[in-house]
Amino acid sequence: MFRVETRKTGLGSSLAVLALVYHSTVRWVRRSHNNAVVGLLTNILQTLIFVAAFYFMFDILGMRGTALRGDFIVYLMSGIFLYLTHIKAVGAIVGSEGPTSAMMKHAPMNTVIAISAAALGSLYIQILSMVVVLYGYHVIFNPITIDDPMGALAMLLLAWFYGIAVGMVFLAIKPWWPGFAGIASTIYSRANMIASGKMFVANSLTYTMLKIFDWNPLFHTIDQARGFAFINYNPRNTSISYAVYVSLALIMIGLMGEFYTRRRASLSWGAGR
Repeated sequence: MFRVETRKTGLGSSLAVLALVYHSTVRWVRRSHNNAVVGLLTNILQTLIFVAAFYFMFDILGMRGTALRGDFIVYLMSGIFLYLTHIKAVGAIVGSEGPTSAMMKHAPMNTVIAISAAALGSLYIQILSMVVVLYGYHVIFNPITIDDPMGALAMLLLAWFYGIAVGMVFLAIKPWWPGFAGIASTIYSRANMIASGKMFVANSLTYTMLKIFDWNPLFHTIDQARGFAFINYNPRNTSISYAVYVSLALIMIGLMGEFYTRRRASLSWGAGR
């Protein structure tokens, strides 16, 4: 009945928010499956299927000669890992809980925490899956040598950040046009199967072909990641700064749209959905 209210310090408030983000992230990770190990194994299996499918496609079509000099599987993984990290981040942000979600009725919860939890949850699963797959290949098949591991990891994080930026734009549209946002995000993910350029390197493309792909920041991050992974490849036609600037621009647009939507959200939007 009676309660003594204490004023929280800035540090205390920050720790409370971080704790809430942590618990929301755990809840998001366990959302797809009650057993977290099964959820991780499912993601690892999806990654292995991608690698196997592209390996046989390159082999059947005789495209292995277009790859970089070095470990062919590492070449495939460098593209597939960044592609999956990107589209998983987009899907996680689009699928995160919006302002009309039942969870938002609880006072400490807000959309920023929900978005942060979805983004961190997707990154956690992808990095864990990547480590398991790389370690398994390194131990069972062939030892892996990455020229600049930190640079390659930075490109993975950039692909994830770009996925957050794209997802934020779709998330801002979703409450107004949910059908369009869902279809558009699906088309975007499918289109990036080709548009990401994970099947070839930018240095081998002609000027005409390069212009078809260089609009896509994911294409730049994958090509730059291969520059960090392979000692004998120096990407000349792609730029890290381009991916960073586009990501920052999109995430600002998405944040403004999400703020505008949150101020005008109505609980009736979620009725029947």
